[in-house]
Amino acid sequence: MPEKSPAARSPDSSLSPRRQALAALCMTDARSKASAARALYQAMLAAGGDEVFPGVDEVIVADPALPVPGRPALPELVPPQKVERRRSLQTEAGRAAMIHALCHIEFNAINLALDAVWRFPGMPSGFYRDWLRVADEEALHFTLLSDHLATLGFAYGDFPAHNSLWEMADKTAGDVLARMALVPRTLEARGLDASPPVRAKLASAGDHAAAAIIDIILRDEVGHVAIGNHWYRWLCAERGFDPVATYATLAGQYRAPKLRGPFNLDARRAAGFDEDELAWLEASAG
Repeated sequence: MPEKSPAARSPDSSLSPRRQALAALCMTDARSKASAARALYQAMLAAGGDEVFPGVDEVIVADPALPVPGRPALPELVPPQKVERRRSLQTEAGRAAMIHALCHIEFNAINLALDAVWRFPGMPSGFYRDWLRVADEEALHFTLLSDHLATLGFAYGDFPAHNSLWEMADKTAGDVLARMALVPRTLEARGLDASPPVRAKLASAGDHAAAAIIDIILRDEVGHVAIGNHWYRWLCAERGFDPVATYATLAGQYRAPKLRGPFNLDARRAAGFDEDELAWLEASAG
């Protein structure tokens, strides 16, 4: 059997957890990456999840020979405007295209969580524990969706996809405050708004298994956005910044996409957005 390439190998358990997160991030096989993310979280729990997280101050430099993030050869990444328009969910192919789009979001979400763990040194131990938990749950979501996609006769990679989520991760790679503001609190929080109508459409089309997966995703995503909110506010307090005014500044500086309603205000409140933030969001919505 040929030796696996470095980007395909499971992370070395002798490495620090943050270095293992980087190794998992660089894996190119989607299923293997999901399994590695879940194993890394379980290893952290087994080691004592409440203990001080080792290596928090280590500045890690990624190997330029490895991809960050690692991706499979497919799906083909295209500009958002070139992603195929949604087909009718009353057809199996139409439901498969929708599930594939969700699968791609969850694959990116695994990468985003792992990236937060390795990239940003000097945060409290709880920051790294939180984002390993997120990586674990995003990996579960990806696996559930990928398995369901297989029941429709398709696989992850069968449809083109866009790279908008990771493009914002690239833009915010140099500042953990910007990352917390514009990825979990902005792009991922959009899933709180989008999940209920997507679930309703899938259920209406008779795909109750997919609707049940959306229920799991929405439940967990409330917690993920809450983690983003918590660390965003912690960083604002550390730097003496006002959270609402700082968010507006960062959204403009990094050209964050203008969000459009309707917003799932109940889910956003459960995820930790306060009334001032929600009022700003609705006032500034496109």
